[in-house]
Amino acid sequence: MPSAKGETMLRVEGIDVFYGDVQVLWEVSFEVREGEILVLVGANGAGKSTTIKTISSLLTPSRGRILFQGQPVHTRRPFEVIDLGIAQVPEGRRLFPEMTVEENLLMGSLSPAAKPRRAESLEWVYELFPRVLERRKQAAGTLSGGEQQMVAIGRGLMARPKLLMFDEPSLGLSPLLTEHIFELVRKVNAEGLTVLLVEQNVHHTLAMCDRAYVLENGRIALTGSGDELMSNDHVREAYLGL
Repeated sequence: MPSAKGETMLRVEGIDVFYGDVQVLWEVSFEVREGEILVLVGANGAGKSTTIKTISSLLTPSRGRILFQGQPVHTRRPFEVIDLGIAQVPEGRRLFPEMTVEENLLMGSLSPAAKPRRAESLEWVYELFPRVLERRKQAAGTLSGGEQQMVAIGRGLMARPKLLMFDEPSLGLSPLLTEHIFELVRKVNAEGLTVLLVEQNVHHTLAMCDRAYVLENGRIALTGSGDELMSNDHVREAYLGL
């Protein structure tokens, strides 16, 4: 199991988030440390995706703040968050189905920092994911679910982020493909990227992470290492069926 790693990269401090009049997050606070895999787990509807969208500045907290390497995130526009070094692999992949795999990848490198490194980034992505290289001229919509997820991850990497956030990467995939996608997450982390992973698949994610937070009904309920939470009676009963 990996050990706790570097200094705090992302700090979420007491955020409240609403959809219209409906509050979804209550005083959510957590931190992501440089070089680690940090997992945010919870049941469907717990507020995990809302948290990711708020970090990406697609939603604005009504209270609290979000800092990335000491810089405020919650007051910026989404493209400015990408420029800071935060990228997201969204739930459902969100590829452009009529565009080729390579065209989808290039869409991830539109920021001023990433665009000059496009050729280098493409080579990096193709080295990490040989299957994506094989499919680079195909329309993205013709790929299997697992292949599309590889492209979505590659598109995130094309932004050359410091922090890569995954929102439910195993959604809709078979157990075998799920294991493969989690192996890819470990692989990009080993390449030096800090990872924030949001998932319902508690067993797999707790087994691979450095630390984790459990989100329940819009609030942080528990935190600890993966091993600590795997042995927690509440987690074992509520999420692992033990």
